Amino acid sequence: MRAATHDRYGGPEVLRVEDVARPEPAQDEVRVRVHASSVTRSDTGLRSAEYWFARAFTGLRRPKRRIAGMEFAGVIEAIGASVTTFHVGEAVFGIKAGANAEYLCVQQRGVLAPMPADMTFEEAAAVADGALTAMAFLRQAALQPDQRVLVYGATGSIGTAALQLARHLGAEVTAACEAEHADLARSLGATTVLDYRLLEVTSDERRYHVILDAVGKLSAWQARRALEPGGVYLTAGSAGSVLPVLVLWLVTRWIGTRRVRLGVAEYRNEDIVTLTGLIDRGAYRAVVDRSYPLEDVVEAHRYVDRHRKIGNVVLVVRGEAAP
Repeated sequence: MRAATHDRYGGPEVLRVEDVARPEPAQDEVRVRVHASSVTRSDTGLRSAEYWFARAFTGLRRPKRRIAGMEFAGVIEAIGASVTTFHVGEAVFGIKAGANAEYLCVQQRGVLAPMPADMTFEEAAAVADGALTAMAFLRQAALQPDQRVLVYGATGSIGTAALQLARHLGAEVTAACEAEHADLARSLGATTVLDYRLLEVTSDERRYHVILDAVGKLSAWQARRALEPGGVYLTAGSAGSVLPVLVLWLVTRWIGTRRVRLGVAEYRNEDIVTLTGLIDRGAYRAVVDRSYPLEDVVEAHRYVDRHRKIGNVVLVVRGEAAP
């Protein structure tokens, strides 16, 4: 099968598409014929070893997992002997390492769910990572109905997800993004849109119960001043911000009531089931910036490395329409 692989850390050029062995499902696994996958900021950060602290898990000198990618959508073509939840021919989507490939084996109790009705493979491959990460962040922030939340970096994968989910939870949502994307932010649930290139979003009189920095670029010190007493600033973090945020996390546990936290992504089966329900009810939609064929995975990574993508970037592995 074809797969996007890399044997060392570095720029997009370390990736290549090559033939590798097709995986065989274990007793509790299904094998998915992947129709679409994605390239996320996490994918590019792990490829480049930008997240230096992650090497303890991904490999100190070289990547432990050769095949890139995490998100997928496709059709089950084989099942293990003990699988009862899914059946051959079923369209599914989810999260599993090694998703930039033609085939992928996933545990039936993994982060896997039937694909929402009326959704294309490309759309389904572009929702799970951002949505499940945003769900985990908002849960960690304990966001409540009628609270005010600021989503900084509101038009990326996590940001577009957080806007929709916070609005679904009944919060009053402010989006910080570039002015040309204001209409998109409003369509996803923002009641107020701030252009962060023209305005220091934490310097005016607005105060928030939750500030979610979806891109890891907002100063925790500045954000803390814009919180209501008892409020929470939570960030997706970046390579350069992790240590300062961890220090502030410890300090704000003991000093004052305004908390600083580093968001921790959680991929849970119950969350993808919830996400499927929201999509089926029209309460959540995919935001796709652009699509590339699997063979152009290097160009897809180069684009994501620009840090300017809107929503998600998709890799088309197979061109069939969704059933």
